[in-house]
Amino acid sequence: MAPPPVNSGDAAAAATGEKSKLSPSGLPIREIPGGYGVPFFSPLRDRLDYFYFQGAEEYFRSRVARHGGATVLRVNMPPGPFISGDPRVVALLDARSFRVLLDDSMVDKADTLDGTFMPSRALFGGHRPLAFLDAADPRHAKIKRVVMSLAAARMHHVAPAFRAAFAAIFDAVEAGLGAAVEFNKLNMRYMLDFTCAALFGGEPPSKVVGDGAVTKAMAWLAFQLHPIASKVVRPWPLEELLLHTFSLPPFLVRRGYATLKAYFADAAAAVLDDAEKSHPGIPRDELLDNLVFVAIFNAFGGFKIFLPHILKWLARAGPELHAKLATEVRAAAADGITLAAVERMPLVKSVVWEALRMNPPVEFQYGHARRDMVVESHDAAYEVRKGEMLFGYQPLATRDAKVFDRAGEFVADRFVAAGDRPLLEHVVWSNGPETRTPSEGNKQCPGKDMVVAVGRLMVAEMFRRYDTFAADVVEAPVEPVVTFTSLTRAASG
Repeated sequence: MAPPPVNSGDAAAAATGEKSKLSPSGLPIREIPGGYGVPFFSPLRDRLDYFYFQGAEEYFRSRVARHGGATVLRVNMPPGPFISGDPRVVALLDARSFRVLLDDSMVDKADTLDGTFMPSRALFGGHRPLAFLDAADPRHAKIKRVVMSLAAARMHHVAPAFRAAFAAIFDAVEAGLGAAVEFNKLNMRYMLDFTCAALFGGEPPSKVVGDGAVTKAMAWLAFQLHPIASKVVRPWPLEELLLHTFSLPPFLVRRGYATLKAYFADAAAAVLDDAEKSHPGIPRDELLDNLVFVAIFNAFGGFKIFLPHILKWLARAGPELHAKLATEVRAAAADGITLAAVERMPLVKSVVWEALRMNPPVEFQYGHARRDMVVESHDAAYEVRKGEMLFGYQPLATRDAKVFDRAGEFVADRFVAAGDRPLLEHVVWSNGPETRTPSEGNKQCPGKDMVVAVGRLMVAEMFRRYDTFAADVVEAPVEPVVTFTSLTRAASG
């Protein structure tokens, strides 16, 4: 539905009748500042600002500053013309307002995973994957039940599967250390095999499909996400034409997806057989497409982004933190790195939570307002109409200085002290608070525990094997590029 009339959010409006209206918490109810400009032209200009002239974070910060520090704003979000039918959103840019997007009773998340556009269902075998279903959709509970059961049943395979992947990656890093060695390429190569080994067992895709498995997976992801990708094609006007103007035709990746799907049909056969018996109601082919999505988009795609960010922060922290981590890891895991062992590593756990706070793997949340509502920021409240698209930029919410001390800094031991545990409520990378558990009735990531476990295993394996390391870090649009320059083996490693 069309949003309400837009105003400029100027001081004069806030100083009049708006202040006579109060929210249930006693905050003044104000009109949402900002605007959408001239149809077609303003969204196009905003897209250029967002991708090239300002970048995502400055895009939002500049508009917050323009409107007197208001953190609930009307803005246009990419991709805009011609891919997105309606780029207009209400942006929630602080920790308090952002939490509306985590309340499934307040927002409808049908077809909002990627924001203001929906990829063609032809990319998903003609089905709508779990991530695109609203929590109130009956199919959501049925499919999520299968995915949650799979994640729980396979948790004990995660540590040994990751240990094998870690060893392969860092054997390759050590072998190449005569020159600089980029972690990202190795991570991408081995983490698809890890994901499949952890979730399904059996032969990995690199052996069944061949070396092209990762290439096929990345192409399939690119065809879904190209409207919101940036700085992957140069010069930027060419990227605008190729990636942001029209949706790429799904038939170009149909053969590659069919090859991957055939692999998963075999690898996940036992899961599919069990689901047909224990969780009836979803056709086998639809469930298979969902498992492909979970394995490649959610798991592999997430680890591809998340693990370089952990290494980025560890590299920047330097030898002092490395020594503390090495001491903790070796004391708690004398008999090897297991999930039980990492539970006894408070600093390791804190490092992973802090990395998730600073760089959530998915930076955005979207949802349509289920009803007319009042959204509260720290200082004011705003009326939102039913059907409006709400948008949250998570890095600003999880670095909110009114919630976190030294909010823009990586503080490795932030979550070690017992008094800091309530702050976990504001670590919301999984589409829910870190203190909450995924369920069939909410939109929180069903693999939340597995993702956290892999992050902890990464840190623990790193400092079981090495005393310290050095790496160059270059920020890039999707994930930082981490290039190892030195590794110092532990004496007993």
